[in-house]
Amino acid sequence: MLTFKKAAVSFLALGSLLVGAGAAVADGGTPSGQAARSGDGAQTLCKRVPKIEKRIERALERINGDADERGSLARLEQRVAAAEDAGHTEVHTFLKNRLTARTTLKTTLGQRQKDVAAVKTWCQAQGNGSDD
Repeated sequence: MLTFKKAAVSFLALGSLLVGAGAAVADGGTPSGQAARSGDGAQTLCKRVPKIEKRIERALERINGDADERGSLARLEQRVAAAEDAGHTEVHTFLKNRLTARTTLKTTLGQRQKDVAAVKTWCQAQGNGSDD
């Protein structure tokens, strides 16, 4: 569970980075030389895009996994049902809330995937594309 928490925190941090990159895209961006001097971290973000993409893909694969995969929605749904069948009200409530949070995370990761794709396109247009 500790790894899942670290991943969630990483994705939130990525979101804050992408908000800044989104503003640059919205106003037309700046040439790569100016972006490097502006201090917005565009070059660094462009270099990290492949790793970010892989991390998001890995997390989505896990969440979308079957009931045998730790961290998957299917497994958590199975645990929620088992707690309800056993009459463990408090455990059921706890797991149901976790299921809600994980479902929200899945939606958030999907949005992050789209955001990173937009950043990747921007980076390539600016000549800051990474060496895939």
